[in-house]
Amino acid sequence: MATRMPVRATRETAPERVNRRGGLERPDPRAPKPATFVALLLACAVLVVLDLTSPVLSPLRRVVGEVYGPLESAATTMARPVTSIPEWFRGQGELRAEVRRLEADNAALRQQLAGVGYDRNKLVQYERLTAVAENIGYAVVPARVIGIGPSQSFEATVTIDAGSAAGVQPDMTVVSGEGLVGRVLRVTRGTATVLLLADADAVVGGRVGDSMEVGFVHGSGELAGEAPLDLELVDQSVVPAKGDTVVTWGSDKGAPYVAGVPIGVVDSVYSDVRDSTKRARITPFVDVTRLDVVGVAVPSGTASDRALIDADGELK
Repeated sequence: MATRMPVRATRETAPERVNRRGGLERPDPRAPKPATFVALLLACAVLVVLDLTSPVLSPLRRVVGEVYGPLESAATTMARPVTSIPEWFRGQGELRAEVRRLEADNAALRQQLAGVGYDRNKLVQYERLTAVAENIGYAVVPARVIGIGPSQSFEATVTIDAGSAAGVQPDMTVVSGEGLVGRVLRVTRGTATVLLLADADAVVGGRVGDSMEVGFVHGSGELAGEAPLDLELVDQSVVPAKGDTVVTWGSDKGAPYVAGVPIGVVDSVYSDVRDSTKRARITPFVDVTRLDVVGVAVPSGTASDRALIDADGELK
């Protein structure tokens, strides 16, 4: 019968241990031994102490930096094109958004710039209406011309955006910042039809220059530019001078024309062979083809759905 000899554990043979299932498990011979971990920990501690208390490691650190610094820089340079891709896409999106915003701002500025001239002109016309209201002693209802063309038997009319709700009634004087426009023919609640002074059937009494001589101003029926008007003088012995100003002499209770509204200036004087009378050709102050903002003369205190320019020049 063979006798078993006890097996000695040597340094080369790792001790066996029992695993969870009750079997013997031999440790991996490649696994580091506990003594190795202890040695590494001690070495790290020594290096930390030397680094904090002694300059012994400074040369080594410098050498390592000189060796690995260029390598790290080169690696960073090589990797930058790849790592910067997300940032590039993000930057492109932000740039596109900024371009869209700037284009919208430019479009808005161009639109504002395009309307600057119109707004400035409208402001000037309102300021001139204020001066007219002070001169004639009537309040003025501001209105805008919204249509031009013939109306029933009259050829030269315009439509304004102010009607009975604004205090406008038939046979009221219509003016602009330059002078007389015409008179109101008829109204609706929100609009009014205005007979222009240029109409061939329009007649208004006028006074000439400093002489205050009176006559009758007739329209020519022409709407092209500053179509001339015709002044028939009552006193045939009076010869107006070129450049004399003609203004309205006024009607009873200011209807249809209030007094003192500028009509135009005398351009020339001639004799009518048919009836042997003297007449003057008048260049009107108002160019009917450029009408925009006008005013209807109303008594002060008139109820209106809009602000009025009062006779004292105040907006009420």
